[in-house]
Amino acid sequence: MKKHDIKDLTDPSLYHDPISLGNHSKGTLQKLLESMVTIRKAEQKLALERKNGLIGGPVHLGVGQEAIAVGTSLNLRKTDRVFGAHRSHSHVLALNLDCYRLFAEVLGKKTGFSKGMGGSMHLWDKPNGFYGSTPIVAGTVSLAVGAAMAAKMNNQDDIGLSYIGDGAVEEGVVHESFNLAKLLDLPVLFVIENNLFASHMHISKRQPAAKVSRFASANEIPYHLLDGNDVVAIADTTNHLINEIRSGKGPRLIEFVTFRWYGHVDWREDIDVGVKRSLDDINNWKARDPIGRLSDAMKSVGFLDERSEQKMNDSVHENILEAWEKAVSDPYPDPQSTLDYVFSKRKF
Repeated sequence: MKKHDIKDLTDPSLYHDPISLGNHSKGTLQKLLESMVTIRKAEQKLALERKNGLIGGPVHLGVGQEAIAVGTSLNLRKTDRVFGAHRSHSHVLALNLDCYRLFAEVLGKKTGFSKGMGGSMHLWDKPNGFYGSTPIVAGTVSLAVGAAMAAKMNNQDDIGLSYIGDGAVEEGVVHESFNLAKLLDLPVLFVIENNLFASHMHISKRQPAAKVSRFASANEIPYHLLDGNDVVAIADTTNHLINEIRSGKGPRLIEFVTFRWYGHVDWREDIDVGVKRSLDDINNWKARDPIGRLSDAMKSVGFLDERSEQKMNDSVHENILEAWEKAVSDPYPDPQSTLDYVFSKRKF
């Protein structure tokens, strides 16, 4: 596997060329492309409607980071246990492209992923392997380790998976989780989405080094450092690591360097919770767009042309609009049900 340098990966002027398609079939590549496009358009719809005032609560968007969840999820089973964070639209949709239920949840409708009780940051789709997300920074990392422990104790070859941002790695529970996972050789994959900004401060002002995976070395966990905007490399590398985990080799970690086009919250691109970001950097990162790079690569080998790409985009756009309109017309939960799902005795 190609080794990457953190200095190159964090340079937005690099990695603009089409990606290598490896030995993947046309069908697999089309699936990866359509999944990323669907997630992109769904989040852009959320950004627009939040800007228009139709969404009451904040939305934390990951536009530009779609390749990570899509490439990783290609290798997961419905019986694996996936945990997200506060920016998890892509994580849940990559497992199940149900934009309607996402929209319903964000709108607080009872047909949403969490029955309208959670909004953008409290998502749940256990039937498809998504065990939950939360706005508590690093709040689900130890839960993924516990889920991996349960799988091991039950002699299952399922894995726990934790999506972790570069900011979350600054929480102590993450390092405790790394330590315990290694000590017990648990079947868990730690997926670091290093978009360099945490909530609103560049990693250079928070850490002595931009390479977050150095903490894997401290816990003797094998790791890979990768371009987070290369969906094929992501799919190939996570497939390798997940197979190692399933075979009993213990935890693994993979760090993806990427960039979110929007700020920490809502639709604005040029600011990050009041801290200005360089528009030149944003535009350079857009040139590293994971969708565009896969599209260009597929066109270069005859797997895609302009007409078929436009047809796909139009179909996804139409599906997004239909899902939104359906969600808007759905009912809200009965106010009397507010406490129905607080205690575990009540099952979804």
